[in-house]
Amino acid sequence: MSVVCPTVTAYDIHEYSRQLRLISLFAERVHVDLMDGVFAPTVSPGLEEIKIPHHGMADVHLMYQRPMDVLQQLIHLKPYMVVIHNEADVHHMHFVAELHKHDIKAGLAILRDTPVEYAYQIMHSFDHVLIFSGKLGYHGGEADLGLLDKVRKVREHHPDAEIGWDGGINEHNIRQLVDAGVDVLNVGGSIQKASNPEAAYATLKEIIERDNG
Repeated sequence: MSVVCPTVTAYDIHEYSRQLRLISLFAERVHVDLMDGVFAPTVSPGLEEIKIPHHGMADVHLMYQRPMDVLQQLIHLKPYMVVIHNEADVHHMHFVAELHKHDIKAGLAILRDTPVEYAYQIMHSFDHVLIFSGKLGYHGGEADLGLLDKVRKVREHHPDAEIGWDGGINEHNIRQLVDAGVDVLNVGGSIQKASNPEAAYATLKEIIERDNG
């Protein structure tokens, strides 16, 4: 069954902690955005500052140009999964191997303008493939449903992969994303900016459960 995964996107440790504390009250799985100011234009709190919950599943979406520079810090943090970008400056398969040694799953994110075929040679090493439709380092944005063809291609090329979507998910398009085969729906602004975040999460979860029922 597909899962709603609320996201944390923050630029200082106080806002990071507030967002994480909020969604940890109700979410089974969370998605933490980390930005370096190079690959992504914004800068998040550093790995030495943050904490992640370990009572559920916490994914780290690493929007860094050079993921190897923080590999050991990531391993120490012990998330459920680390997602790096196809476009990052890294030996992808070596990075994945190091995560797997420590029982951490590995995800591969593909930016909006990157053809999914560019990732075929390395995709098989990853547990998860993330179709990125948002704006790097920010909550909000619109879901480009034209990218759903990427979901189909990933499923054909790597049928065992968990498929995620990041960017612009709301109650009006989540059904289409689920029906297209998205397993993990990373939701930022529609939850974090809602007047009642828990109710917004519950509404999205209800749509998913209804669709899968």
